[in-house]
Amino acid sequence: MTRKPDEIPAELMRDLATLPVFYTLEGRRVVVAGGSEAAAWKADLAAAAGADVHVFAPSPSSRLQAVAAARARMTLVERDWRADDLAGSALALAAIEDDAEAERFRNAAKAQGVPVNLVDRPALSDFSIGAIVNRSPLVVGVSTGGAAPAFAQALRARLETLMPASFSAWAKAARDWRPQVLASGLDFLARRDFWRRFTREAFARVEQAPDDRVRDALLDEARRAAAMPTRGRVTLVGAGPGDPELLTLKGLRALSNADVVLFDDLVPAALLDLARREAARINVGKRGYAPSVAQDEISALLVALGKEGKNVVRLKGGDPMIFGRANEEIRAIRAAGLDVEVVPGVTAALAAAAALEASLTNRDTARRVQFVTAHTSDGKFPEDIDWRALADARATTAVYMGNRTLPELSRRLVAEGMDPTTPAFLIERASTPQQRVIAATIAELPRKAAQEPLSGPCLVLIGGTLADAQRQYLQVSVAETDRGSP
Repeated sequence: MTRKPDEIPAELMRDLATLPVFYTLEGRRVVVAGGSEAAAWKADLAAAAGADVHVFAPSPSSRLQAVAAARARMTLVERDWRADDLAGSALALAAIEDDAEAERFRNAAKAQGVPVNLVDRPALSDFSIGAIVNRSPLVVGVSTGGAAPAFAQALRARLETLMPASFSAWAKAARDWRPQVLASGLDFLARRDFWRRFTREAFARVEQAPDDRVRDALLDEARRAAAMPTRGRVTLVGAGPGDPELLTLKGLRALSNADVVLFDDLVPAALLDLARREAARINVGKRGYAPSVAQDEISALLVALGKEGKNVVRLKGGDPMIFGRANEEIRAIRAAGLDVEVVPGVTAALAAAAALEASLTNRDTARRVQFVTAHTSDGKFPEDIDWRALADARATTAVYMGNRTLPELSRRLVAEGMDPTTPAFLIERASTPQQRVIAATIAELPRKAAQEPLSGPCLVLIGGTLADAQRQYLQVSVAETDRGSP
């Protein structure tokens, strides 16, 4: 059963509570009214952005006085603000407690055509200032539209851990090198390739500041790539077993640079949302026992898009190199003279083990882990399995796509000498909120699984090292039955 690749139409931008805008203030006048620490923070922020800041405060706090003394481009005027103080300003900022005065400040700014922000007064403000991650000239702003400032601050802290301070040096290098890249003679596609290489280098050398040798090397690489007959690039990315948070940072970077994303049916929509907004998204799903896009067609599409000069991401569920037919795609891509890279992902067996909180290896009971598939390309039970290895009591076996052939698998394993009481699990949709775990022995697992309406991807784990997890799950099951749970 086959189907054709299906391109998903680009979606309109989702509704925004506010429009994120980065405002250039270098050399422009900004007025700040108020003498509190909140006013000091606003004034310091504007001065850090290069503005000529004029602060009006009859009783400035010690913090405000210290900031004004440290900032050469800040003028502190110890009096109340006046309406004519706002004339010619780019922005008006204020921390005013009195409601009537806050209203007057808002009206005065509006009369002068000056955008205004008042601390903790969103109804009177034209704009808000979110939490800031400062790796200038790389600047990230986080806003909740005033709904939850503490949440925005927590997110800012998380982002700072992902953005080392050295990123500031890379961002400055990008700013300084841009004129030279534009004058390099490279065309648009080659320049875009340069900046993609620059980005990969920045993430690979996060603790190193770039120098001119890095720039020259990247320019040479971009020139050599531009001279090749084909200029596209294909990256095979492991999407993981279903939980979007299990995507690797390297996989995320690949998605954010993609022109086209070819994805499987099992890839969650939340991961597609992480792709570059302009990227085309094409469903090339392959599902067992269901209509699927032919592998030859997928490989041909990867090659065709790459030859168009596109940066293509092939997003595969789990890990690309485990039962993902990656070898066929890599062979076709290389034969076409295209660059290919593989970004590994978390495979379903590891997600299933994490769900059980059970190690797949054990010094005493499991010295080997084996991954097998429970059906061949025609959907039938494979006849060429090494049953002696599969029945080995000192191995843990992960069986992919094993739901439909589980009865035959169980029967043959027992016939080949596996202890019928060997612990076994069927895990459906591992790592997702819809995850379901069925615990039994290898002899009993087919009967128990047949009683459940399974529809998602399933993985079977078998082995003595799972005994503790089996006891735990069976105890929970008995307790739920005693309480009358379904």
